[in-house]
Amino acid sequence: MHLKYLILTLFLSLLFTQKNHSQNWNEFANTSRYDKANLELKLHTKAKNRVVFMGNSITEGWVIMRPEFFKNRDYINRGIGGQTTPQMLLRFRPDVIDLNPKVVIILAGTNDIAGNTGYTSLETIIDNIKSMAEIANANGIKVIISSILPAIDYLWKPGLDPATKIITINKALKEYAKENNFIYLDYYSAMEDGKGGLKVPDYTAANDLVHPNKAGYLVMEKLAEEAIEKALNI
Repeated sequence: MHLKYLILTLFLSLLFTQKNHSQNWNEFANTSRYDKANLELKLHTKAKNRVVFMGNSITEGWVIMRPEFFKNRDYINRGIGGQTTPQMLLRFRPDVIDLNPKVVIILAGTNDIAGNTGYTSLETIIDNIKSMAEIANANGIKVIISSILPAIDYLWKPGLDPATKIITINKALKEYAKENNFIYLDYYSAMEDGKGGLKVPDYTAANDLVHPNKAGYLVMEKLAEEAIEKALNI
């Protein structure tokens, strides 16, 4: 009798877990975050030289720190803080492909290294970014792959030594971009302090170390606009 009860309990627990996972999957991936904004874009705004900035909190923070940059109606920010590359892949179609941009700028990898959704190997991070690039390219969208920004520590998950991992991923992304005629956007070289981190206080606050300040975003804007112009003229 006890065994039957145990089996029933385990079955109900598994069923509840699957149901709960199903209910929360969309919330976990945050795939619907921009649904309303995407619909308004498709209904009311004609795409000309639309550029989608796909990314995490570094991209999302950009529009907060420098809203004037995104007053350009062609620049669409689709950053979501904390996201890893698997989550970005899940929303890549509604937030990028379905908006019919001319160009996509993919900035990803920081949160994967931090393990925000569990351990992800460097090879998988690279493959996920490649997958986004290849999906965009297959849909006729010009691809700009951004380097991961330099970082020597993540204050929300200290002790991970991200600097060497970032260098490894950036090297692979640069080689991949060259092999596939994609544009590589090297934020890293422009903002690195010589020790693998963002320059403090030039481009980030001492109590942050990951997210750019306004001066950092100005550096990114100059490089991004040069890359966008190049992409539109290829």
